Amino acid sequence: MALWNLGGINADHVYGVPHIPAPGETLDGQSHSLYLGGKGANMSVAAARAGTHVRHIGAVGEDGAWARDRLMEYGVDTRAITTVEADTAHAIIFVAEDGENAIMVYPGANRAIPEDHLKQSLTQAETGDWFVCQNEVNLQDEAVKLAADMGLNVAYAAAPFDADVTKRLLPYLDFLILNEVEADQLKQATGQGPADLPVRDVVVTLGAKGAQWFGENGVVDVAPHVVTAVDTTGAGDTFTGYVLAGLDRGQPMEQALKTAAKASALMVTRHGTADVIPDLAEVQAFSG
Repeated sequence: MALWNLGGINADHVYGVPHIPAPGETLDGQSHSLYLGGKGANMSVAAARAGTHVRHIGAVGEDGAWARDRLMEYGVDTRAITTVEADTAHAIIFVAEDGENAIMVYPGANRAIPEDHLKQSLTQAETGDWFVCQNEVNLQDEAVKLAADMGLNVAYAAAPFDADVTKRLLPYLDFLILNEVEADQLKQATGQGPADLPVRDVVVTLGAKGAQWFGENGVVDVAPHVVTAVDTTGAGDTFTGYVLAGLDRGQPMEQALKTAAKASALMVTRHGTADVIPDLAEVQAFSG
């Protein structure tokens, strides 16, 4: 089986700061690092490190060959990443001493993926494969409809959150993952809580409080792991990638969620994004 990920690819410029800047405030950065990032890239790396075959569908600019190479080094199949005229997407990330972050993203090539490239890439997918996308790329509507028609399991990570986009995609989804704030925003837009949505499995992440799975057996709580967080960037993406990898490999949902909780807890003890996502051996050995 395989996981097909229509996802963003970013250059993440990460700045350590004493606290998140307030409006109008200027701060001296305490450190600067460049990482591979983007919600899509993070999820692809996480899923690959969790042991599944990941085919990433996306785009970079002429300046983005390094990002494609890095993904390949981390075990992601990059044959469906194309080069477009737009600049590679990038993010400016502030990480405070308490681990909280603030992020600005320039979408660039992530919003310039050609439709014919998407369709050609998915011709190689097989019934029963998983497909996932996030709200950082174009072609989401076209992609989930095509994936559903092809008999793929369709997942959506509803971030950066847009209620209108999420509402449009709901009829085609088998799996929806969103955080607590996004779940509340979606309820305000639809009048439906996670248990009422027309999606087979809904997962709401709760940060340090763990997560909840809303499925056919009601609500299942996923316990958190207590760690000292130094950087929460990419933790949710790591969780999602690990969950989908587990499902693609045939794990029961609850087992996949428990493994994902360990992976994301280990992730927040490290500075960085895709480059520091733990592999499955590290997660299995982690006792936090």
